[in-house]
Amino acid sequence: MNNTHLHLVVNHLPIIFPVVGLIILIIGIFTKTEISKRNAYITFIIGAIASIAAMATGEGAEHGVENLPGVAESLIETHEEAAELFAGLSYILGGVSTVALFASFRSYTFSKIMPFIVGLFALATLFFAQKAGTTGGEIRHTEIRSGAAAQNGNASKDGGDND
Repeated sequence: MNNTHLHLVVNHLPIIFPVVGLIILIIGIFTKTEISKRNAYITFIIGAIASIAAMATGEGAEHGVENLPGVAESLIETHEEAAELFAGLSYILGGVSTVALFASFRSYTFSKIMPFIVGLFALATLFFAQKAGTTGGEIRHTEIRSGAAAQNGNASKDGGDND
């Protein structure tokens, strides 16, 4: 397994964990069960740890694909910037979730508002997760790049010659 393959294995986890965590958190808010909220906090913490792994393998993945045909340096740079922002937010989400988990166990008064704070922050983090995921996919998946539909439409109209 090379660095690029390793990155492809771990890079989906930082996106999946916040989605699952948010679902569990919403269940906990509506059912008013502290255990569900705690499980959501733990899921967000694991997602932050997964972000560390994705970021650690990203540089190696870049070196593995930067010279492949169809891979533009600008796409890699755009993804790298989006991933750094998302990872930073994921780390903060993990930190806030750690505080919320601790507050929940200690029954601090502010623990009642923490699920809402964590939930809103998770939603914001997921917005940037989508950006990081899309820009990463665009590196090798030409069909999702902006303008791909227009190019495909032109190819069918003019017999496939896009020069």
